[in-house]
Amino acid sequence: MAEIIQFRPKPVIQEEDEEIDLYTAVDAAIRDLRDIAARWGEEPARLQAEECRRMLERAFEAAY
Repeated sequence: MAEIIQFRPKPVIQEEDEEIDLYTAVDAAIRDLRDIAARWGEEPARLQAEECRRMLERAFEAAY
């Protein structure tokens, strides 16, 4: 029988101004990049990549 591995849920970010810690941002970005890679070339993937970039920038700026 296969072993089921439970992943942590993806953090929910509701507002642009909401600060998240750098660790959470990197965790979310890794998950987003997996999704983006699976849908490479599609418009929703491009939008998700842009949202991911903005989230990482906000978290990086807040860390300093």
